[in-house]
Amino acid sequence: MSYPISLSFTDSLMLTLPSSFRHEAADEIKQAVFGSSVRGCKVDFHDKHEIRLSKDLFDHLHLPLQKTQVFVHGESVYFGPLIGIFTAGFTESILRPVGSRSLLFAKFLTAQRAAGVAAYVFGSHSIDWLSGTVSACVFDDDGWRRTTLPLPNAVYDRLPNRQIEDHRAIQEIKKRLSLEYGIPWFNPGFFDKWTIHKLLVASPEASAYLPETLPGADVSDIHTMLVRCGSVFLKPKNGSLGRGIFQLIYDPEKKEYYSRYRSGTDRNMLRKYQSLDAFFTHSFGDRNPDEYVIQQRIKLLKSGKQKMDFRVHTNKDGSGRFQVTAIAAKVAGKGSATTHLENGGAVRTLQELFQTEAERNYAFRSLKNAALNLSVEIDKGTSGHIGEIGFDLGIDTDGAVWMFEANSKPGRSIFSHPDLREADRISTELSLQYAKYLTRKAIMEPETLFT
Repeated sequence: MSYPISLSFTDSLMLTLPSSFRHEAADEIKQAVFGSSVRGCKVDFHDKHEIRLSKDLFDHLHLPLQKTQVFVHGESVYFGPLIGIFTAGFTESILRPVGSRSLLFAKFLTAQRAAGVAAYVFGSHSIDWLSGTVSACVFDDDGWRRTTLPLPNAVYDRLPNRQIEDHRAIQEIKKRLSLEYGIPWFNPGFFDKWTIHKLLVASPEASAYLPETLPGADVSDIHTMLVRCGSVFLKPKNGSLGRGIFQLIYDPEKKEYYSRYRSGTDRNMLRKYQSLDAFFTHSFGDRNPDEYVIQQRIKLLKSGKQKMDFRVHTNKDGSGRFQVTAIAAKVAGKGSATTHLENGGAVRTLQELFQTEAERNYAFRSLKNAALNLSVEIDKGTSGHIGEIGFDLGIDTDGAVWMFEANSKPGRSIFSHPDLREADRISTELSLQYAKYLTRKAIMEPETLFT
């Protein structure tokens, strides 16, 4: 339950709680906690639905003067919880402190009240280890501002790319907050396509969703799969946004090869080759074949003449269970090897794609069940705490569902569609609800998180 906060300028280090807390507390309450800030205090009770703190206690905890959720465990009263959204790419501008992604983070911070948390955005430069505080970016009705807040109860990882994530300083911060402070950190790493494939192919519940996939862009393997399937995709193991993907097509009558890909000047290209060696020489360039996977092309449902797949977004909720929060189709742009919006693709809802209710319901149920099954299997086989997954799924002409990719830090471009605004809100709020779940686990059952 949320309570308004008010200040008292009389007693020192005094906390006055609603009388209901007198019965809730099994032990005598001796301290107040907000994030990493802990302060011993005297406790009294009153009949009002508000929490009153003396000014010195309020200042020490760095509490915001807003409605705050409160719970009691042992001898402590916990305010918040306080959630830190960790990222990089900060600017000097307070109007856009995280550059072009400031709007994304503003949405998360706007959702904090509905989720019952306090939240802020911070980066590696923000932490003062001596004081245990953060120079935090917060967002409210007056816009962005910077303020000093304690280290958080849980960290939501929204680092923008693998290069930053792999930086030694970032890894040290993750390690220190997790091990020294016992702060749970969720969405801790980007997925590797081959690692996820190996995990899922070993699962009876998940393997049926996987197209044939092989590690390394080996010419012999590519040729064998092309002869059998007619077309394959070469995908970077650690790629994102459709960059570096090639579709290869084989014409057995002419014994010619074709490649669709996105050029360095952001043009969708189609080129013909007399051999696979010619493709590797002229188009693949200096890319490392070992950093790629070969994936069978599936004959998918189309939107008109354009290829189409589906982005399905799953989030863990306030109980730590996965929910499907969004399903949308991505229709490929003309001449594109992929459906990525950056390559000219477009977002469509199921209502826009399927004319009959029966078709819509079948697609919805099939995609939902697949995404939930895959989420559970990935979660079981992956270290760390996963809070969300974005799946690229397809439905073939026989109605079977296939998984092409799983993303641990999914983009949110599908939410630009006006009919997906509510899904955007729910997905954003659930990320904070899951952070609240992790906080309670860390306080009440730490052995379940850190063993």
